[in-house]
Amino acid sequence: MTTQVIEAPEQAPEHEQKRAALGYLNAAWMDARVEGIDGDCLAQACLFAAFAEFVSTYGEEAAARFAEGLAPRIRNGEFSLTPRANRPEYA
Repeated sequence: MTTQVIEAPEQAPEHEQKRAALGYLNAAWMDARVEGIDGDCLAQACLFAAFAEFVSTYGEEAAARFAEGLAPRIRNGEFSLTPRANRPEYA
């Protein structure tokens, strides 16, 4: 009798997983927008889901520290899709 060993596929590198996850989220976002869901409602629901996941994975204190670090990153333009030079408030 021979035993065949089946190896689990290797997990994709983190940057590839993040890229794939963003693709899934973008597709779901577009589907919701087509269905008439407001972008602000989607953003708030996504933030709630994301922070609920952070809290359940890392705990409330670690999630709070992560959230505290977001303000400077937002102000620095890290999440802006349009370069500052092209935005009216910086013209």
